[in-house]
Amino acid sequence: MTELSARAILDRLVAFPTVSRDSNLDLVDWVEDYLSGFGVSARRVYDATGKKAALYANIGPEVDGGIVLSGHTDVVPVDGQDWSTDPFTVTERGGKLYGRGTCDMKGFDALALAMVPVALASDLKRPLQIALSYDEEVGCIGAPPMIDDMVTHLPRAAAAIIGEPTMLRPVTGHNASIMIRIHVQGYEVHSSKLPEGVSAIHEAGRILAWVNDCNAAIQAETPDALSALFDPPFTTAHVGIIEGGTAHNITAKDCYLNVGFRSPAGDNPERHAAALEAFLDTLHATLRQRHPQAGISYARNFGVPGLKPEAEGTAEAIIRRLTGDNGTHVVTYGTEAGQFQERGYSAVVCGPGDIAQAHQPDEWIAVDQFQKGEALLRRVVGTLV
Repeated sequence: MTELSARAILDRLVAFPTVSRDSNLDLVDWVEDYLSGFGVSARRVYDATGKKAALYANIGPEVDGGIVLSGHTDVVPVDGQDWSTDPFTVTERGGKLYGRGTCDMKGFDALALAMVPVALASDLKRPLQIALSYDEEVGCIGAPPMIDDMVTHLPRAAAAIIGEPTMLRPVTGHNASIMIRIHVQGYEVHSSKLPEGVSAIHEAGRILAWVNDCNAAIQAETPDALSALFDPPFTTAHVGIIEGGTAHNITAKDCYLNVGFRSPAGDNPERHAAALEAFLDTLHATLRQRHPQAGISYARNFGVPGLKPEAEGTAEAIIRRLTGDNGTHVVTYGTEAGQFQERGYSAVVCGPGDIAQAHQPDEWIAVDQFQKGEALLRRVVGTLV
């Protein structure tokens, strides 16, 4: 296999339009071929459709104590965004590399893959492991089955570095989140006969009122010391999508909405989600009394665990030693790091680029950050010798 530079790998990865709604198998095929060219075998973990897969590999000895470099392969859509360049071609201009995923997070993926020949040329005493997931952007769906499979088939690593963009700072805490999809079912009548019907939209308004009351109650609490590190230092409940109704003069038969909770590491979104579900169950019973066709159903779209700072955590210690950064860094977005931690890995989030550039039109990563990220990962490999 001809060794490719990190930049050349980035060019190849960005060229695959792996938007979460589409398959990522073309990219996975390429990565597997790339690894195979160095004599490295990879294992796939498919989703239920067979149209997407995670991929992971072990480079070096089959012993415990290695380091995982973890990233995701999917990107957010470019639909409706005003790009000045082709989003699926890396364009260098003014010290920046433009393209969908350059920052979030194919930049890190490329750097991780560029470490394969570096690791193979080193006398590794412990392995380097690379793990690439799918569907991170739609709720961190693909990582859990991948990590579970890694636990079964790989030596247990001592640390997992999740390379989301942090400007190469060690992030040791991030939010947890839960999303609940709700369907309010009403009973249609002409609006002139309003008392005889049940408006799903009106009843959804009760849920919105509950969300507002929930936020007010949470914000009145005194944050614990761990949550106080976050901004905001409390859980938030949010309705981002609501839709329903058919005409201005008909009571709405259906209304759909999502309620999401985001919690800092000191809180647990489960307590708030459970309180909402109890409220929905009560409201459902009330609506059924009004009409047998009315009611509420709900389901959890996803739940992403938070990342909690670890006392004397191995992953944190490695990155702090290699970067010299001993600051306290937490973020309010979610990553797959909490899913690694939940399964017993010491985890830290650290990668090149600024999260402010993620998901934006003309997404970019600074060339300087990309180069510093490569230098950092070379040092990471050096700790395994």
